[in-house]
Amino acid sequence: MSDPNIGRLLNKRYEIQQLIGTGAMGRVYRAKDVLLGGVPVAVKFLALSIQHQKLQVQERFEREAKTCALLGQKSIHIVRVMDYGVDENDTPYYVMEYLQGTSLSHIIRLRQLSLPRFLSMTRQICLGLQCAHDGIPVDGKIYPIIHRDIKPSNMLVIQDSSFGELVKVLDFGIAKLLQSNSNQTNYYLGTLVYSSPEQMEGKKLDHRADIYSLGVMMYEMLTGKIPLVASTHSFGAWYKVHHQQQPRSFAEVAPDLQIPKKVENLVMSCLAKTPSSRPQNTEEIIKVLASLEQRYGTSKTLPLVLPSGNIDEDKTKPVMLESDLIDEIAQKASWPRNKPIADIVFPSPLSSDGELLPALWVMLPHSEIQKRLVCTRYNQFLFIPAPHPMLLWITLIYNYQHGAKWLPYYLDLKTTFGQEMTSLLAQTGFYRILFFARETPSRCVHVLPSSIASAQRQRLQQWMMMSNQMVSSTDPYVSKSLLKTEYEKIRPIIQAKIQALDTDSSFDLSG
Repeated sequence: MSDPNIGRLLNKRYEIQQLIGTGAMGRVYRAKDVLLGGVPVAVKFLALSIQHQKLQVQERFEREAKTCALLGQKSIHIVRVMDYGVDENDTPYYVMEYLQGTSLSHIIRLRQLSLPRFLSMTRQICLGLQCAHDGIPVDGKIYPIIHRDIKPSNMLVIQDSSFGELVKVLDFGIAKLLQSNSNQTNYYLGTLVYSSPEQMEGKKLDHRADIYSLGVMMYEMLTGKIPLVASTHSFGAWYKVHHQQQPRSFAEVAPDLQIPKKVENLVMSCLAKTPSSRPQNTEEIIKVLASLEQRYGTSKTLPLVLPSGNIDEDKTKPVMLESDLIDEIAQKASWPRNKPIADIVFPSPLSSDGELLPALWVMLPHSEIQKRLVCTRYNQFLFIPAPHPMLLWITLIYNYQHGAKWLPYYLDLKTTFGQEMTSLLAQTGFYRILFFARETPSRCVHVLPSSIASAQRQRLQQWMMMSNQMVSSTDPYVSKSLLKTEYEKIRPIIQAKIQALDTDSSFDLSG
């Protein structure tokens, strides 16, 4: 029987193309957003109808959908919800970013995880959970979010040009939030193998229920097996197991596994039967994981993608512009009178033969510029569509001996300047970094090129189109603040990847 949703144009915007997943909570389809020129998205129809139900149910759905949308903007480790609504059949749906990756459950089945890879993945998952557990402000009130279904199949691992392996938590399900907030009592919702004792009892849950499920999943990530064994796959059997059976030791399940005792203790503490005996929040877990990563290393399973043409094969020489072009740029570029003589960064286009070219203007002490004449360049763009469309343009210049110099700039995509600069970056695929010394501010003393990966150029174009369609719902500062928080989180990850290259040679690495 053909699927009636295939080929359907939902809300006059999303053309449903293919069924890509089914589950107890609903069906997920790949679709394209015709309003944004065919950008791929994922549409989830919930296994729930609000027909003939009270108005408060629809209001609750809208509130929870809004909460989930804000959650995805707050953390890069949570799938982003971009739109939501109720179709003509009174079926709620929400629209998510379309991600191509591998389920953690598939990765676990294929091979045993190395310790660095386990630590990196688990820390990323915990960062996503921490954002949810801390809560999202909606209409002046903080709403903590509990996932209620932490398991490997709800973790997606994607290869990202910035992070190597980027883990995203899926299915902070609006349906789960609806049903758990309803008047139903003793309603069980979750996956038997991963559910906490209190979840099996239908009790009101807090974030420590997610920590128990995380413990089960961490055990499985390390050993390939489940810590508890039930006689049958029934609710009654698993209820008894989660309440009475002690987790099997690592030595019993995987005698050849060699891991630090600190890791085993962390996993076992998460599996405590009573919530008060577990780590009380994900921040405690993250601190342990971070200390272990410092000692045992960061995962290098999937390295950064190095776009072709951006690396100088002779790694003893810096990648430089032709000298006459440098002179031409330096002669034309003079420090603007309306800018202070201070350590600042700002974008401003250059004019060359009547053509505008994007450039990033940087003022630093002369000694700082000299330290990084030979350096690795890296760039990355982060975007937040709501509550106000804002783009963070990150440039890193890194020298093995002298360390990192970060050059971030925020572009407001509801302004003409923000749109024009983003368009130039997308069209040209590169920009120049112009260095001015504080001691001699009138002239440009050094120029470096930095290229932009094709995938990022496409995203810049998509984000511009998206921003044109959106209406800002608040002060731009709110989005800038959210991006700044994300920026602080990813800086150590990016720097670790750059340092892993173990070079002080000069080459250009597009994010």
